[in-house]
Amino acid sequence: MTTVTRFAPSPTGRLHVGNIRTALHNWMLARKSGGRFLLRIDDTDAERSREAYVDAIRADLAWLGLVPDDETRQSQRLALYERAFEALRKAGRVYPCYETQQELELKRKIRLGRGLPPIYDRGALELSAEVRAGKEAEGILPHWRFKLDHDVPIAWEDGVRGAQKFDPSQLSDPVIRRADGSWLYMLPSAVDDLDMRVTDVLRGEDHVSNTAVQTQMFDALIAAGHAVGPMPRFAHEALLVGREGKLSKRLGSLGCDAFRERDIEPAAIVALLARLGTSLPVEAIADRDLLLESFDLATFGRAPAKFDDAELDRLNAALVHQLPFAGVADRLPVGMDEAGWHAIRPNLTHVSEAADWWRLVTGPVDQPAFSEEDRAYLGEAARQLAWGEDPWHALTGVLKETTGRKGKALFLPLRQALTGMDHGPDMGELLPLIGEARARERLEAAARG
Repeated sequence: MTTVTRFAPSPTGRLHVGNIRTALHNWMLARKSGGRFLLRIDDTDAERSREAYVDAIRADLAWLGLVPDDETRQSQRLALYERAFEALRKAGRVYPCYETQQELELKRKIRLGRGLPPIYDRGALELSAEVRAGKEAEGILPHWRFKLDHDVPIAWEDGVRGAQKFDPSQLSDPVIRRADGSWLYMLPSAVDDLDMRVTDVLRGEDHVSNTAVQTQMFDALIAAGHAVGPMPRFAHEALLVGREGKLSKRLGSLGCDAFRERDIEPAAIVALLARLGTSLPVEAIADRDLLLESFDLATFGRAPAKFDDAELDRLNAALVHQLPFAGVADRLPVGMDEAGWHAIRPNLTHVSEAADWWRLVTGPVDQPAFSEEDRAYLGEAARQLAWGEDPWHALTGVLKETTGRKGKALFLPLRQALTGMDHGPDMGELLPLIGEARARERLEAAARG
């Protein structure tokens, strides 16, 4: 069976790093086996959904290279959910409820006070047809719950967490439809997973209890003749936390816009998130085929996955050092060619820093104050400068013989005069870029003081 995964964001906000990790892992799970990765926009919440967020989700996935094989929108599938609902209603698996939010909260507090689990008491099932009709005559419209089968234990083999078991009598019958007729997450998601032939649902561990309920929804939909099976396989990965060990508000808002503002490469985000929370080392791997080869749910751990900005910056620098000129040419300052990129690349943490380093070539440079001895040395360097295939090593070789200098005393004044810095790109690569006339001018200026 072809592997089919899905990423199902709600367009009520921008994707954050936790969403991105979920999307990436679903993309990898599908791609590793040559399967299909679907994007499902869960936009049944018409009041909060925004088209701008739909566009942003598409753009962020494209920027990361996570291109879906197909896209669907729940708002265009409402008739399908209506048919599923009617099939479950006829089968006695959904029922109307009339309690207000305040009444439900009171019931919850009473159960807690009695040492009972704070789940719904199924009070609505005890109402007679006459009572229900009376409430609706008063204008009290019902919300609807899915009726769990307390006689059927809930169990599945989770791709990350292993064997999972739930007692359905310890779970609330979930609300699946509001009084205004709009849908909550649970039923449309289950209907879509069956209809779209999703084989694997990989999501955060905060959805474990949802899965417990949805396993019975899948069975009920199939039994009611609304859909065919089988239900998907499930895997729940540990949630992302910050370096301090808890899920911070910052992580909840950290998304692609923030990464782009920091000039983080998409490849760095992918390299980090691909293995975060697994037993595999996080490495600066730009080749996605290599990442896919090692992707295995068996490597996923149960401990929270810690996101560290410093680690992302480290990976970004390492990957920038691997980037070919063709991959960054449109992001480089005017005049920087492949030789310039090759010379400056090892000093970069972000591609945007290339402009600062390129000024070492184009100038002007701020030279330090030199001692009288160093000024004489730099004057000699200006006179000895000769242009050829390797002007830097030719110059330092001559100066070593004529002045007796070596090591730092030989190299540092030259670098300071030519670039205004104590460190930087390899001078053997940089000096040809500076050029003979500009180099001699800088040496002579340093000699004059």
